[in-house]
Amino acid sequence: MIVRTARLSDAEAMSRILTDIIAVTQRQRPHDQDFVRDNYINNPHGILCSVAEDENGEVLGFQSLIRAVEDNVYGVTAGWGIIGTHVSPNAARRGVGKALFAATRLAAENADLQNIDATISADNANGLAYYDSIGFQSYRTGDNTICKRFSVFSS
Repeated sequence: MIVRTARLSDAEAMSRILTDIIAVTQRQRPHDQDFVRDNYINNPHGILCSVAEDENGEVLGFQSLIRAVEDNVYGVTAGWGIIGTHVSPNAARRGVGKALFAATRLAAENADLQNIDATISADNANGLAYYDSIGFQSYRTGDNTICKRFSVFSS
């Protein structure tokens, strides 16, 4: 598996992953290529968006890290990181998320982030377990969400 910075040419594969996740979870969310480009690859507050690909160049998943700004939609403290992880259902349990987080954590350190927030749907057992497994801890709840925090320099 190779982890690298996402490119504009990855938008189609990233959009397909979001579509596949929607098919499995039945949770509706934006997922078209324009959304992927604007919110993940070219986010103006982006620190890193990376993809994991297999030996054939197939994108297995992606992870974004952005810097929280005032009044963000997640209610995250300005200056913290906000992480999003999306792994193809066909690549689950293959270490994709952990490989992506290694790159994200380094980017967070280089950006001098103190904390990273992951806001997860309360009914997303796989997402909650993933963030627990890489050291995130619950710190608040919202309407049907559980927010987890990773302390970058104390973990």
